[in-house]
Amino acid sequence: MGTWDTGHFDNDTAADFSNRLDEAAEADREGILRQALLLAINTEGYLDSDIAAEAVAAAALVAAQSPGGEPVTTVYGPTHPMPQFSSDLRDLAIRALDRAVIRPSELLALWGEEDRGGPWREGIRQLRDRLNGPGEHRPA
Repeated sequence: MGTWDTGHFDNDTAADFSNRLDEAAEADREGILRQALLLAINTEGYLDSDIAAEAVAAAALVAAQSPGGEPVTTVYGPTHPMPQFSSDLRDLAIRALDRAVIRPSELLALWGEEDRGGPWREGIRQLRDRLNGPGEHRPA
């Protein structure tokens, strides 16, 4: 995976995921996000970095629609507007983020060093906080 920064879309896999969303019909976009989240959640054993990177990008798009969420403005994110997502995607996004940061996860291993992975881990934590919403406390 080519990675150029710590943002949720700052890698080839997430940028390709954004392109796939842009190429899909608007009615199909939620299903694509749901599929990416569920694939990460349901992966037992080793979690491939591409699956995890897509799940993180999908979670960022769901978080953008959560209370206090910020729009995805990176040039590597989707350029077409996203439909209003079903509320159950928030829980799926949290679960997918949680799966991406537990072993065995290739993405976690790639960001494993605290000095290198600190900003990436902080970004994941912030996403998770947005998905939880204000005043909600779900265990990590």
